Amino acid sequence: MLLYNTASQHLERFEPLADSATLYVCGVTPYDTTHLGHARTYMVFDVLQRHLMTKAIAVRYVQNVTDIDDPLFERASQLGVDYMQLADDCIQIFLQDLDDLNIMRPSVFPRVRDEIPEIVESVRLLDERGMAYAREGYVYFRATRFNGYAEMSQLDREGMLAANAETGEDPADPRKEDPLDFRLWRPSAPGEPSWPSPWGEGRPGWHIECSSMANRYLGPQIDIHGGGEDLIFPHHCDEIAQSETATGIKPFVRYWMHVGMVRMEGEKMSKSRGNLAFVRELVPVYGGNAIRFYLLGFPYRSQFEYFERDLAHAAERWSAIDEACHGPVEAPDPSPEGEQLGGLIGISLDNDLDTPAALAALGELAARVSRDKTPGDRANLRRIAVDLGFRFNSATAS
Repeated sequence: MLLYNTASQHLERFEPLADSATLYVCGVTPYDTTHLGHARTYMVFDVLQRHLMTKAIAVRYVQNVTDIDDPLFERASQLGVDYMQLADDCIQIFLQDLDDLNIMRPSVFPRVRDEIPEIVESVRLLDERGMAYAREGYVYFRATRFNGYAEMSQLDREGMLAANAETGEDPADPRKEDPLDFRLWRPSAPGEPSWPSPWGEGRPGWHIECSSMANRYLGPQIDIHGGGEDLIFPHHCDEIAQSETATGIKPFVRYWMHVGMVRMEGEKMSKSRGNLAFVRELVPVYGGNAIRFYLLGFPYRSQFEYFERDLAHAAERWSAIDEACHGPVEAPDPSPEGEQLGGLIGISLDNDLDTPAALAALGELAARVSRDKTPGDRANLRRIAVDLGFRFNSATAS
């Protein structure tokens, strides 16, 4: 199986460190509910996990919840509710959305607010190693002292400073030794939650949270780390610097995978911009299988623009496949042509999760089944569709 590694900018053969694979994917900040951009990211890694399972490779999958963050506190304040209650409510909706799309839940689903002691220890270790420094209750990481800092981003210094400013890391902060240094710990503002630390009451920075949780639940070196492409810098580059400094093990991640953004109205679909299409509103209209078919119809590393008419067209294409799955499946072996199409789907997924090619072959197999009514091909079609994460009710096999 070949995967595109963002760090090397090349396709590389995937071989896990052990018999099972380790996977960490950056999760949501729960101050709103699941839009198609979120759904696409977690669906891509769902298909990856399912495909590895067909190869008898078990996956230990960790996906975090960032339930300590400025947007969450700001939304809770606007609504006049406790931030923990808002987070809990949004997490439950998020999990239901994943269930509606038949996205398998992770093995571990840690929440930042439950991880503070371990995060404090991670910051303390970086401080002990001379890569962090404290100023007025803040603790910063000495980014430019890390050899090869942010190489994966391919950004120059000005590009990095601009990206930091967009994600809330102030390059003009007078407490910093260097504008590229980033926060590991910060004092909490009035009304925000806080925890004790050697540097005073406060809360963790964004990047150290994932480094700490990845190490705690998967160890100092992991096979695959993923998320949206907007996390490459600063978040994932900062994770690399922190984690490799703390453990001394390189690389922290063996394969970096990043999913392209879903765009709407000409911009990245995001909560801050408000240009969103919500899973909870689309599922009752189109169904989870149709949304899955739509999102997997684009190369996972590419951006695409969302139009509802395209989703409606994908729903029609899925309906034809679903219809082909109705009928007897007690079967002899598939026809040679049907078996060849089934094999092509596996080959497509082995080629950097080429889901568009896999779905095209699935549609061609469904057309053959509809034409020839071959039970063996129908059984093969259903099996492959299930391996891709599509869900059938019991009546479909009648």
